[in-house]
Amino acid sequence: MGVMEFRYLGNSGLKISEVTYGNWLTHGSQVENEQALACVRASLDNGITTFDTADVYANTKAETVLGEALKGERRESVEIFTKVFGPIGPKQHNDVGLSRKHIMEAAHGSLKRLQTDYIDLYQAHRYDVETPLEETMQAFADLVRQGKVLYVGVSEWTAEQLRDGAALAKELGFQLISNQPQYSMLWRVIEGEVVPTSKELGISQVVWSPIAQGVLTGKYKPGEQPPAGSRATDEKGGANMIARWMRDDVLARVQQLKPLADEAGLSMAALAVAWTLQNDNVATAIIGASRPEQVADNAAAAGVTLDADLLTKIDEILDPVIERDPARTHESSPKTREV
Repeated sequence: MGVMEFRYLGNSGLKISEVTYGNWLTHGSQVENEQALACVRASLDNGITTFDTADVYANTKAETVLGEALKGERRESVEIFTKVFGPIGPKQHNDVGLSRKHIMEAAHGSLKRLQTDYIDLYQAHRYDVETPLEETMQAFADLVRQGKVLYVGVSEWTAEQLRDGAALAKELGFQLISNQPQYSMLWRVIEGEVVPTSKELGISQVVWSPIAQGVLTGKYKPGEQPPAGSRATDEKGGANMIARWMRDDVLARVQQLKPLADEAGLSMAALAVAWTLQNDNVATAIIGASRPEQVADNAAAAGVTLDADLLTKIDEILDPVIERDPARTHESSPKTREV
């Protein structure tokens, strides 16, 4: 197992672990909560110090579970990331978006649930087309001034939105240091514009879905039914996220990565996570896990350098099924879309 390594987040002094545990609960059932506690414990045991969640995950239950799980830890030794945008509670008129009202209320709710005085990184979960960006950035600036938020990031913003946000942040005396996009061997949309713009602005990527919702583990075989209990069979939201990859041409090519993973001495999952970390604009890859052993497996990607020859072979195998078109990233309105 590799030793956990740390990277700076954007052009800041904040160091975070190369692998982040993403506390994304789907329904917050008792079983799921217990698994999440075990996975947080496994994360800490494997050197992961960075934890990413959001108020909308399992309608606030994910934050509550993470707060409980980290309660006994030294606060200074962990980095807690959460997000604001989506509605929680009754979904009334001011319960969504990036208005000053919603940001302030959401931040206070998150602090309570996470049982902490401050959030290390507070992220705009989506871009809000209905609120002036000035209002949003001013609210973030005020939370920073109040000491309730240490750093500010965003999620799934376009290159242009990042540029506008970074300029306003600078005027207000703080920095935008991160963006949280989807990124994997199969989904390379950010490479075109988001990454070059981010490098210029001093913004890092905190990537989600580095194993493409589990597809890159190789557990889904062409022409076979998906394993019981896997993401592909989850009627509560997992299945439609993963549907785009559940085609035999994609799955057959993913199977061809197995000998490459073996050669590198990594599991398929660790190879996929390590692949995202080869991009120097990526600060950390968020892994999701429903079992502690998956955490250890994914954490093994930290500190791994994949040689150029291996990266070329991966590209040759996957080339026909790689998604690179930014137009495909915003299939639905940012008001309703959930990560």
